[in-house]
Amino acid sequence: MGRRVLQLQVSVLRHLAGPALAVLLGISGVNAQSNGDNHPQDQKQQAPNPAEVSKENQRKTDEFAEAAQALSGNAAGNPECVWLGRRAVQLIYNDDLDTAFRHLDLYDRFGCPGGHIQATFRCFTRFIPQIDPKVPNSLNNHIHACWINPAAQPQQQAAAASSPAPSPAPGSPPPAAQQPAPQASPSPQPPAK
Repeated sequence: MGRRVLQLQVSVLRHLAGPALAVLLGISGVNAQSNGDNHPQDQKQQAPNPAEVSKENQRKTDEFAEAAQALSGNAAGNPECVWLGRRAVQLIYNDDLDTAFRHLDLYDRFGCPGGHIQATFRCFTRFIPQIDPKVPNSLNNHIHACWINPAAQPQQQAAAASSPAPSPAPGSPPPAAQQPAPQASPSPQPPAK
């Protein structure tokens, strides 16, 4: 009985060995072929055009110079504050809070003003609907604009606020009178004694 079981196991293994070997050879061939196809693409991606690198470095230098000029007399215009602060705002936007806190620690260590990060992020939240992932540097450009001017407003709201109301077409009913915005009532003062 033991001999029959052993012969059965050997027979099954012989039948499975051929297909298993074919599968292994097929997998290694596909793996080698896919690695060979991707290799030239990797080289192209790793070796950027020197002109593009130079242009990118010049853009970054110009942004730092613009921030230093716009924020002269303020530590937020220092290159290290600009770099760390903008990175922290971007990381907060991307919900990478652990890394953002590490950047904020460095930001504080360099003596950069913490209130500027708050003002920049507050400004940036107004621009979030305008961020287009298809446009290169859209996120970075909005963060930089808010870093330079934390009081910046999105173009849509600014244009709507500055343009006058359209006049009604002839023969159409007049627009309803606009009610003034409710104002906060002054808090009652305690009676004088």
